[in-house]
Amino acid sequence: MLKGLAITPPILGRISIGKVVEKNGKRLPEKDDQFTITSQIQGREGWLPHPLDEALRKEQGEKIRNIPIRLLFNDPDLNFRAEYSLFDRTTGRPLCVGNGDTCKRQTEEGVKSFPCPSPDSCSLAKGNACKPYGRLNVALGGDDPLGSFIFRTTGFNSIRTLSARLQYFQAISGNRLSCLALELRLRGKSTRQSLGTPIYYVDITPRTGLSTEDILEQARQLDDSRRQAGFDQDALDQAARLGFANGAFEEGDGDAVIEEFFSESGATETGENSDAISQAQTSQPSQASQPSLADRLGEKLASSSASV
Repeated sequence: MLKGLAITPPILGRISIGKVVEKNGKRLPEKDDQFTITSQIQGREGWLPHPLDEALRKEQGEKIRNIPIRLLFNDPDLNFRAEYSLFDRTTGRPLCVGNGDTCKRQTEEGVKSFPCPSPDSCSLAKGNACKPYGRLNVALGGDDPLGSFIFRTTGFNSIRTLSARLQYFQAISGNRLSCLALELRLRGKSTRQSLGTPIYYVDITPRTGLSTEDILEQARQLDDSRRQAGFDQDALDQAARLGFANGAFEEGDGDAVIEEFFSESGATETGENSDAISQAQTSQPSQASQPSLADRLGEKLASSSASV
């Protein structure tokens, strides 16, 4: 195994609740009120739709509001990873990733660990540079049980809801999370920050037409069937755990992530718009008038060294 390279679930496509559009010569993220399932191929108009996208639109009347899924792992933290992340907007590479307690930061001497005060209290996070960033891997269909579609988000509503649901479903299923018949469901709400405008976030629920008792019974039967066939879910979880831990930073699709979630000129957060975030971004000075992230990191490290 190559050291320093995070081994992540194979990606077959993407799930989003927003898109990137071109306005006045700039590519900006734009929120949406539906799911979009795309392939891994990008054209002039953006990411090309996956065949599953068209199939679900026909079933649901053109707008996709729920997607049947299965999870790859029994451990919630393997299915959904969320951290505070700061990207270099020039290179698309992660510079600092933390959990609010500790962080890993790229320095001239390599990756080092530091305390993580969270974005509200970190000098490097000015200008909305550091955000909570979550990645959910799910399986769609039954052709490839180890392939996945990825849903990315920087929205607190989706991160909080997905984290809670996965923990709860693991608990009530007796650690059979990967065997549950679930679905991604799009929900909307209004907040004071959104000034009454609906914002959309992602939830996980039992699949449409099934009760909680139904999915638990089906999960027990599927788990028994897999064990009899020799499917070792515990070993799969352990392999994924070692793969994620193999690299300091997970993200390998930095340019697309920067464009969709961490762009300097982005006026909205894809799928989960926050007017407070929008106003903070538009009130920031232009990038040319600010020191680069690399310069700020260097100043921060120099200041820390001088105080020791």
